[in-house]
Amino acid sequence: MISIEVAYATPEKQKILSLDVPEGTTLSEAVELSGIQTHFPEIDLNEYKAGIWSKAEKKPQERVLQTGDRIEIYRPLQIDPKEARRNRASKAGD
Repeated sequence: MISIEVAYATPEKQKILSLDVPEGTTLSEAVELSGIQTHFPEIDLNEYKAGIWSKAEKKPQERVLQTGDRIEIYRPLQIDPKEARRNRASKAGD
């Protein structure tokens, strides 16, 4: 068994779950095993983005975890970052 964490946050609340999983567990398997969706039902287990220690994983179903890994589930963007920068620059120019 290895010890890992699964983290998710909204503007209102944050949850970090610690759990032990069998060696060879993948990132996507650990997210399901964590039960994080019971705390945040809005997480779609078929359509989420995640990473380990702030580094996005492109293939979570293939990424095998190691002891001490912290999986971070990312919320969908509210606005494209480029658009947000344009909006800030426009407001600053006014």
